Amino acid sequence: MEGNENRNTGAKDPLEDKLRELAGDTQIPASLEPEQVEKMLLKKKKEKTAKYRRRYAGIAAAACLCLAVGVAAAVANHAGGDRSSGEEDVSGTDSASVAAGGETAESEGQIASAADYDQIYDYIQAELKQQEEQTDKQARMYSDGNASDSGEAASADSAEMDGASTGSSASYSGAADGGGYSDTNVREEGVGEADVVKTDGSNLYILSGRKVEIVNIASDEMTEDAAVTVDSDSYINELYVEGSRLAVFYTQSKYTQEDGIEVRSREYTCTDVYDISDPSAPVKLSTISQSGGYNTMRVKDGYAYVLSSFRADTAAPRSDVGAYVPSVQGSTLEADRIFMPEQEMGSEYTVITAFSLAEPQEQTDSRAVFGSAGMCYVSGENIYVTESFYDADDSDVTRTAVRKVAYHDGQLEGAAQAKVDGILNDSFSIDEYNGYLRLVTTISSENGVMPISGESSPAEPDSSNALYVLDGELQLIGEIRDLAPGETVYSARFMGDTGYFVTFRQVDPLFSVDLTDPASPQIIGELKIPGFSEYLHPYGEGQLLGIGMDVDEEGVTTEGVKLSMFDISDPGNVTEVSKYILEDKYGTDVAYNYKAVFVDVEKNLFGFRAYGGNGDVYSLFSYDAAEGFKEVFSRELAAYGGDARGVYAGEKFYLIVGNTVESYTLSGFEKIDDIVLGSIEPVAVE
Repeated sequence: MEGNENRNTGAKDPLEDKLRELAGDTQIPASLEPEQVEKMLLKKKKEKTAKYRRRYAGIAAAACLCLAVGVAAAVANHAGGDRSSGEEDVSGTDSASVAAGGETAESEGQIASAADYDQIYDYIQAELKQQEEQTDKQARMYSDGNASDSGEAASADSAEMDGASTGSSASYSGAADGGGYSDTNVREEGVGEADVVKTDGSNLYILSGRKVEIVNIASDEMTEDAAVTVDSDSYINELYVEGSRLAVFYTQSKYTQEDGIEVRSREYTCTDVYDISDPSAPVKLSTISQSGGYNTMRVKDGYAYVLSSFRADTAAPRSDVGAYVPSVQGSTLEADRIFMPEQEMGSEYTVITAFSLAEPQEQTDSRAVFGSAGMCYVSGENIYVTESFYDADDSDVTRTAVRKVAYHDGQLEGAAQAKVDGILNDSFSIDEYNGYLRLVTTISSENGVMPISGESSPAEPDSSNALYVLDGELQLIGEIRDLAPGETVYSARFMGDTGYFVTFRQVDPLFSVDLTDPASPQIIGELKIPGFSEYLHPYGEGQLLGIGMDVDEEGVTTEGVKLSMFDISDPGNVTEVSKYILEDKYGTDVAYNYKAVFVDVEKNLFGFRAYGGNGDVYSLFSYDAAEGFKEVFSRELAAYGGDARGVYAGEKFYLIVGNTVESYTLSGFEKIDDIVLGSIEPVAVE
């Protein structure tokens, strides 16, 4: 097979010849554009941090908790009570929290909108004051010779950053002549997501620097038919294709002059929508802008929902409303369209704008969630904005605020909000099913010592984990506390009435927990396995695929990327039936971006990029119950070559890395063609 023969033979690659031939008159490669370099550095920073954390932080093994979640039988038991703030509690304090030894989750009821801009400004000043007090406290600690601050703010920021890029139910489908085509691996089945590569079965749409390239794949010979671009003050984040519409999502930076130096002052998330009825001649229909940098987007029933993160200018005077209140299409959002947090402070927003893909000339609705712009999870009916925080006046442990915004046909409505102990690992740690919200969190305290519920003295571990079940009004109806003390959640997957999550630190049992009665959870099984999974994916009836890392016998050094297949047909007796190790690999794109994995269970194929000491590689695997995992395709990749995506259309598989595309047969993976993008100018769009 040509695709495999080119891997290790050292033979001259025709694609490399084309690259050299074009080098003389080609612009800077997309992979070396400033925004791409920034993304690469962030990725490598994550890789390095994860590698050293695993190797030297005393972490020695893994635990995977299997949770049978019977939320349909949930019965709520609520007792009245006052909020810690002294305000009227419209929802009550849940008896489950009290039984567990303290307040672990609070339901705040309906989200309140801002009364006016003055209220928002006062919240910003309150947070600014708290930050100043915290800075002073840390300065005093260092001046006293004690350099061990809590570090909670940093850990919360890290969790939110990981959550924004990670997070998914498989959604590889599509009907087209010649066997269909694949779609992005999405977080929630039936809810569309943007990515850096899309296909409609006849064309590939590829993000390449500040352009989106349109490649015709109707024949064996690929051709670059068109391209659309953005201005030099912008960079494209993602793109989305549905029917005759192409939506391009990008962040635009506005600059001002300060003492003769150009300084970035404001960021805006913009969406350009094109008519691609004729893909070779895209026609721009509209541009919609909103304050803040791009966060994510979703599509449901023909409507797009774009989320951006806007940070208020805390130094702005009260009169400069536009500096601390977000705008959409150049107009400042009205105060009553901004949802306020229960805590009377904040400085960031998650801005949500909705519009119709069919008629994108103007937005149908816009709202903003005030507080901190954290990780977002979007179900088929609701948008959940989460915010990790530590507030000594609120609790002695890290907490997560959850704000629920309902959406339907382009309209947005505030629904409810609540707080739970602990922080989420990523968007897989929060899931909605049959009207209930399930969350699994890792809880740690400010001083690094985690008290166990019901015990009078602190326990030795510095963390524990918990699972919560909330109803449609985000009232707590059930929980499990003190799961895997001393460990941290690394991955999770909820599947209907059953949930699974992996923790990692010093022990490696895989627990099964029955939550048929949410008020009385029971551990029903335990399995010990080495290594850990950073990503979990349903893989056919009774099977769960894990992609993660292997560890040595001492549980100290990672020994390669590990594939695991778990038999989950009996949640009380989960077993690891097969494993496969990619030696000398220390990480994968999948660990921090679920969109990077190609999965098609019906075709029995999954693939991803892995990196290690002997170079980056993109591999495809199949699985057989009798033979286990089998590598069916592998291609060595240039380091820092940009995002890698695998897609199929008809009977061909396409590997896209940076600005290069290679095509292969799906049966046998013999190479068909390759192309280097950037040979044509973007089409005029005005």
